[in-house]
Formats: sequence, C-alpha cells, structure tokens
Amino acid sequence: MKTKLLIAVILIAVAAAGLAITEPWLYFVNREVNEAFPGLTDAQREAVANMPEDQKQALIDMAMSTRKMVEDTAIAQIGEDMVVPAAEQAMPPDMPAEPTALAMGAFIDIDPIHGAEGSATIYQLPDGARVLRFEDFRSKNGPDLHIYLSTEAPTSTFAGLGANEIHLGALKGNVGNQNYEVPADVDLSQYRSVVIYCVPFRVVFSTAAFV
Repeated sequence: MKTKLLIAVILIAVAAAGLAITEPWLYFVNREVNEAFPGLTDAQREAVANMPEDQKQALIDMAMSTRKMVEDTAIAQIGEDMVVPAAEQAMPPDMPAEPTALAMGAFIDIDPIHGAEGSATIYQLPDGARVLRFEDFRSKNGPDLHIYLSTEAPTSTFAGLGANEIHLGALKGNVGNQNYEVPADVDLSQYRSVVIYCVPFRVVFSTAAFV
C-alpha cells in the first residue's frame, strides 16, 4: 500500500511540474492591447480622450478616410495658438511628411495550435524613427512569446530564427494593435520576416514574411 501511495505522489508531482513548465492554460487566455499609431504625444492622446463626444466621433469618422488627417486635426484641436517661425515652416527634403511603409507582411497559421492573423508593417516616422506595427492582430497564445526580425521566413514550428535575429521585445498582447521600436542600425534589406517565437521551447508561433 505504501508503495502504491508513493507512486501516486510521484506521478502527481511530475504532472504538476509539467503543467508549471508548459503553462497550457495560456492557450485559452487572451491578452488584448490596443496601441494608437505613433505620432501623437501622451498629452495629446489624453486630450483627445477628453474631447467632447461629438468631436471625438468626428475624428473617428475621419479615420475611415485617412490617418494623417485625423492626426493633424487632433493636434489642431488641442494645440495652443501659435505662429510657426518661417525658418521652421519648410519640411527638410529628406524628412517624409507622413509615415512611410518600408516592409510589410501578413501572419500565417503554422499548425492548429500555433498561428496568428493580421498585418505586420515597418514604418519610418516623420522624425526618422522606425516602428513595427501590428494591425488587426490576433495570435494563438503561449508561454513567453517574443517578437523577432528574422533573416529567414520560417513556416514550421521548429524551424528556428536563422542567423543574426533581432529581438524587438516580448509580445505585448495576443490580441490588438501594437507597436515595437526597430533599432536605427538594423539593415532591413537583410531581414525577411517578423516571427512570433516561444523562447523557452524554441517554437515558432507565426511568421509574417515581407513582400
């Protein structure tokens, strides 16, 4: 009897350890984020949030036509009156007037439990910074997921990241629009995709190959 009890205790301990490591419940839990497109400062976004409902709805309606118009209108609505010095009115010739898409792709399903949908686009912002943005994004969830730029475009679970991968941070949420800063020294011509990667198990959850 004592032997059977000992075996039962050992089996329960092994099962508990396995659950603690693999965290299977994460596959059934969503973490949603919804970040605004870069451009407005925190103070400006807060001011927009505090606008009267009719003004806020007008901005939402405008968003259906152009993001740039919404950004410019929001800044005009909440900014202080000022006269821009003449020397600052001309846009530098190498500075784009609005965000420019440098690379883009769409996420794919790897298998029934590893996959994502939505777009991944790298933008250059008017100030020269670069940002990776996910839109209409939804991913299968898992333990310790991270975002990488890869020299490969892996399409199988254990394909790996290739050489010289660039880590952009932990996945902020498996649902919703979100932004990740791209280091200025990264040569984008050397990278073929964005990869959602499970670090502890070295598993590819999804890939968005640049087209």
